[in-house]
Amino acid sequence: MADGDNKSASMLAQDTAQLEEQLQGWGEVILAGDRVVRWEKPWFPGALMGGTTMLFLMIYYLDPSVLTGLSCAVMLLCLADYLVPTLAPRVFGSNKWTTEQQQRFHEICGNLVKTQRRTVGWWERLFALKKEKPKMYFASVISSLLAVAWIGQQVHNLFLTYLIVSFLLLLPGMNQHGVITKYASMAKREINKLLKQKEKKNE
Repeated sequence: MADGDNKSASMLAQDTAQLEEQLQGWGEVILAGDRVVRWEKPWFPGALMGGTTMLFLMIYYLDPSVLTGLSCAVMLLCLADYLVPTLAPRVFGSNKWTTEQQQRFHEICGNLVKTQRRTVGWWERLFALKKEKPKMYFASVISSLLAVAWIGQQVHNLFLTYLIVSFLLLLPGMNQHGVITKYASMAKREINKLLKQKEKKNE
């Protein structure tokens, strides 16, 4: 068991180091974005939502086709991949890179690797469920897809995408400031109250 844990930790460290090397040119930008999504300043959530809202309003106003939107998105990614590693050191100053920043960059890369592993793990569990319990797999997948299709039919695609993107951008900050824990605890208390009231009625 210990050998397996050591091997897993070694692979995690190796993957993290490899990702750090690949994202080294984006280091300053990633750290700046990390400060924003973790709400290091009180006005960061408002700025984040304002920027996201402006972006989606622009998309709504221009109303591009799927092919045009996809092409523009890939083009912007290619431009960013070319320009950011070149311009970031000039804008942020590579000589200002401190040990604390390097440690935070290492933590971010480690979290990205862990997230990737969790995603792959869930995918593998899904295929394991397909082999072991095909009926349960079929029922759960079909019901989930039907629910998603119904939601997509009820809510405008762009607005639904806006809500999902906004939630994902605000999630790190809510987690950092304990918002999720606070409301999860409140929901848990309310559920426990309802269960106790139900038990008393049954008695």
